[in-house]
Amino acid sequence: MLFESQIRDFKKRLPWNRTKKRKADLRELMRQKLRVQPPKDLQQWSEAVIERIEQLHCFRSARVVMFYYPVHHEVDLRPLLDKYKDEKVILLPVTHHDGIELRQYVGKDNLKAGHYGIPTPQTSTYRGIPELVIVPGLAFDKELVRMGRGKGYYDRFLRKLGKVTKVGVCYDFQIQDNLPWSWHDVRMDKVITQSAIYER
Repeated sequence: MLFESQIRDFKKRLPWNRTKKRKADLRELMRQKLRVQPPKDLQQWSEAVIERIEQLHCFRSARVVMFYYPVHHEVDLRPLLDKYKDEKVILLPVTHHDGIELRQYVGKDNLKAGHYGIPTPQTSTYRGIPELVIVPGLAFDKELVRMGRGKGYYDRFLRKLGKVTKVGVCYDFQIQDNLPWSWHDVRMDKVITQSAIYER
């Protein structure tokens, strides 16, 4: 019994386990902060992020853009979906146990609750590659490191896509100093908040 306890203590001191613990603590802190923000503030901040996205050259020039459907108080970019669905190919992720599938967004009436209850398009799988990916996250830092919700869906998906432009979006308070980083974490090309744009 003592030997097993010593092993557990040793594992806790390993660098990657310390990183894992720090990430878990920070995720919970960000979830708490998101829950207590006034809805009116979240809406105003989301509108400011939308304005910044529309000013980006990489957004204006992209023909195929992957967004996300906001949940858990994420930056709400839904106005962009309907505004640009007839001008660009707008894609939304559909999460499965084995990864992310892309489907084209064609309107609100075509959405149905999918995995985790997230509304997803009822269109067929999109086989192409987006030119631009807008990525949510629980936290980012000024070095463009992203911290997601811990499932690894986006990191695995983005590694498969290769060199597409990746833009993270969040609120100002979600920008942290020196996020813990692991080899499998994918960095963004830009991160946008309601008051700033961070880029390489």
